[in-house]
Amino acid sequence: MRKFEKISLEQFKKDVKDDIELYNSYSLPKRKTKHSAAYDIASLIDYDLNPGESIVIPTGIKCIMPNDEFLMIIVRSSLGFKYGVKMANQVGIVDADYYNNESNEGHIFVKLENTGDKVFPIKIGDRVAQGIFIKYFTVTDEEDVTEERRGGFGSTGGK
Repeated sequence: MRKFEKISLEQFKKDVKDDIELYNSYSLPKRKTKHSAAYDIASLIDYDLNPGESIVIPTGIKCIMPNDEFLMIIVRSSLGFKYGVKMANQVGIVDADYYNNESNEGHIFVKLENTGDKVFPIKIGDRVAQGIFIKYFTVTDEEDVTEERRGGFGSTGGK
């Protein structure tokens, strides 16, 4: 099974703001056309992103997927072409075990950076990124990996 879900209202209040109307009104990612590979991901904030500036945008979503898949997050191509806006990490990888982690429930954020020369206005509901589910494979001679995710961003980055 793979699907998008809203984060809980409690997590929304922590990560976005205490606004039940906004919580009840935002939509889960959708594909816009029959043969689209990607699901559009929208902003939950209004912000004017100045040239040279970056911002972390909450989406209010999390996703569940099979253990051998990940969700690749990339910026919508029109943002780069038209405005010089890119994701700060270029490509986001959301692992299956990020879902419902103890730090942030698996809340997906997108960090955008304005490399253009004009202010880029972001409005609530603007589609700023897109996600594609991808199956991955592991090497056949890999030793058993038993470590489990405990937290959110960067929690698997320990040495």
